[in-house]
Amino acid sequence: MLLVYRYRVKSLNGLLNRQARACNFVWNYCNDRQKDALRFGRPWLTGFDLNNLTKGASKELGLHSDTINAVCEQYAKSRSQKKRPHLRYRGKKHIGWVPLKGRALKREGNAFRFAGNTFRVFYSRPLPDGKIKDGTNFSQDARGNWFLNIVIEIAVDAEARQPLRGVGIDLGLKDFATFSTGEKIEAQSFYRGMEKALAVAQRARKKNRVQAIHRKIANRRNDFHHKLSHRIVRDFDYIAVGNVNAAGLAKTNLAKSVLDAGWSSFRHQLAYKAVKHGAWFEEVNESFTTQVCSNCGAMPDSRPKGIADLGIREWQCCECGCVHDRDTNAALNILRRGRATLGVGILIL
Repeated sequence: MLLVYRYRVKSLNGLLNRQARACNFVWNYCNDRQKDALRFGRPWLTGFDLNNLTKGASKELGLHSDTINAVCEQYAKSRSQKKRPHLRYRGKKHIGWVPLKGRALKREGNAFRFAGNTFRVFYSRPLPDGKIKDGTNFSQDARGNWFLNIVIEIAVDAEARQPLRGVGIDLGLKDFATFSTGEKIEAQSFYRGMEKALAVAQRARKKNRVQAIHRKIANRRNDFHHKLSHRIVRDFDYIAVGNVNAAGLAKTNLAKSVLDAGWSSFRHQLAYKAVKHGAWFEEVNESFTTQVCSNCGAMPDSRPKGIADLGIREWQCCECGCVHDRDTNAALNILRRGRATLGVGILIL
């Protein structure tokens, strides 16, 4: 499987700043050539075409040839994925980015060598043996710190577990996650908690302070997701999560809370950690999971319906008389839908 190991760079930051500006120049050059193709009715440019157009520019730009090729290929890939005739230009406000090919990065003890330069890093955890793949890059955060992101292919030694202990997870806003076991994880509201401090810094136009607050919010959210996902993968063999549409909800008046929760990032962490540790993971269609009775499987008339009944957190099924917590009922239905696709028995704790 492919994993990304991230190390903070502690040397040659000035060199990376210069190379990031050169990468932006290459990106903008690719964008100009794409606009020329549109203007004159020519075929749209592929990554191979852009590599040919930028051939021989390595020495003049002060970039490794593999970096130029990686920028061109990423431009063509991004334009194709977004299905747009051309993309936005990269400028000073864009976060620094220097891509490279996996074959160009060499290990040198606790440091890494690329394009004739040795980059010392904070070696926070050992890099496992394996092939360094394309997609490796240097990236900059909002505070100007540089990081080396190494994409490495490692063998997964963990055997697939027997899916005996299962859990369904309903993601929400008031409670970040509700388990089918009845446990609820309270929403942390990292952004909301620092919103006042952020507003003060923005009104005072303290750019560095604003960047520091945003970085702190992101770090705290990421730490919370990692710890919670690790605990879930450790405690359960089978994990079913509702496929709540975070991108769609981010376009509503709930956008701030949805983005603060970071559901997509959490599900991504659950997915790769489950593979790494031999657990089973599945995203389940959560449509009507709050309205179906998890005890008898009916959709009774007493169920909460639509947006008007969002305030109803507990209801009783008029068919079987079972009293449900809204979120726990949804989590139980998510687990049962996952069990149906898996086709094996799971112990519901």
